Amino acid sequence: MQILAMDSSGLVASVAVVAEEEGTADARTVAEYTVNFKKTHSQTLLPMLDEVAKMIELDLHTVDAIAVAAGPGSFTGLRIGSATAKGLGLALHKPLIHIPTLEGLAYNLWGAAGLICPIMDARRGQVYTGIYRTGSSGSIEVVEDQMAVDIEELGGILGRYEERVTFLGDGVPVFREVLAERIMAGRDIGFAPANMNRQRAASVGALALQYYKSGRTETASEHQPDYLRVSQAERERKERLGHDQISM
Repeated sequence: MQILAMDSSGLVASVAVVAEEEGTADARTVAEYTVNFKKTHSQTLLPMLDEVAKMIELDLHTVDAIAVAAGPGSFTGLRIGSATAKGLGLALHKPLIHIPTLEGLAYNLWGAAGLICPIMDARRGQVYTGIYRTGSSGSIEVVEDQMAVDIEELGGILGRYEERVTFLGDGVPVFREVLAERIMAGRDIGFAPANMNRQRAASVGALALQYYKSGRTETASEHQPDYLRVSQAERERKERLGHDQISM
């Protein structure tokens, strides 16, 4: 079984092919191409996919499904990733596997003790986040599902739990100091190392193998990203409309 996986939900663009290890239920990363550079995902994602396919001599028709990190995250990045996955699914007649972005991020740290808390910078003092812990047989247990909250509110939610918390994601550089020195002061916390603290398509693909086996797939036409909140353009439009109504 082979899964083509991609993640363009944040600053990183990542493509991977993940297969089931022959004779076992373990996932094997066949190839992974990840770029964290100042280029748009529209410039990088398809060339990366093409390069991976060439390098491992992959006939895309042989993959069993296409997995995509489906949000939350960057509105533009999610649209590019979802459109790419949908286009491939339609062209290849393959099912899609809808992986929550934060669950995929948390899977980077499978095996970590205590709680795993990915945080993505959602601007305006907010983060996209969720709370997870290592489950059995390579699974991830969802403790608190994906949400968009103020960083202070996240501290209150984490206060319900007494376990160690490990943070990762692009929100860490933004909020690390305030988490360590104030919000989580006195708590047992840690931060993921640099090689594991951003989105990885290999994690999306490994998680997707589990989803596939449990029948959690969708058609390309059914797939929609999970935005969690309206885009900045939509917020500004509503603010303008509200201002115009007040002016009248």
